[in-house]
Amino acid sequence: MSPRKSDSRDRMILSAAALLREYGASATSVDRVLAHSGAPRGSVYHHFPGGRAQLIDEAVALAGDFITGLIDAAMQADDPVQAVDAFFALWRDRLVESGFRAGCPIVAVAVETNDDAPQLARAAAAVFARWQEALAALFLRHGLTEERSRRLGAFIIAAVEGAVIMCRAEQSTAPIEAAATEIHDLLLHTLRDSPGAGSGPRS
Repeated sequence: MSPRKSDSRDRMILSAAALLREYGASATSVDRVLAHSGAPRGSVYHHFPGGRAQLIDEAVALAGDFITGLIDAAMQADDPVQAVDAFFALWRDRLVESGFRAGCPIVAVAVETNDDAPQLARAAAAVFARWQEALAALFLRHGLTEERSRRLGAFIIAAVEGAVIMCRAEQSTAPIEAAATEIHDLLLHTLRDSPGAGSGPRS
C-alpha cells in the first residue's frame, strides 16, 4: 500500500531537517532527502513546487518550532537559572546521543551563503529571534530590564550554538559544559544583583 501524499510530504520535511543537522545545507539535496525518506520521486515538485529551497525552508521552520517548544517547556521552571541549565543539558544530550554527528539545523542554513535562496537566511534569522525572545521573556519576568534581558537571550543562544559546533569538532562535551558553567554563574550573580530581583518584571 502506497503512503498517503501527506505522509510523503511530512517524511520529506523530517528527513530534510535530520540531514541538515548532520550534513549541512549544501549536502541536503533532493536526491538525498528522497533516499532518506523513502518518498517517491514524483512527490517532490507536487508537494514542493519551489523545489529544494522550499523543502529546506520548511525543514528549518519545523526544526525551529520543535526547539522553540523545548525552550518554552524549559522556561516554565520557577528558577530561571535551572531553566537555562536545562537548555544546555538538552543540547549536550542531543550531541551525545548522536555520537556528535547532529548539530543545529538552523546553524547549518545560516552559515552558508545560499545566494540562490536568500529566504533561507531570513528564515534562520527569524528562528534565532524567536529563541532569543523566549529567553528574554524569562529574564524579564525575573526582574531584569528589557534591554538586559534581550542581551542575555542573544548571548545564551550564541554560546549554545558556538559550543555545539566546538563539541562536534572536538568529539567532546567539554565546550558545552564549560559554557553552561560560566553562564550558570553569570546568571546567579546577575539575577541576585538585579535592582528588580524579587519584585517581578520591569519595563
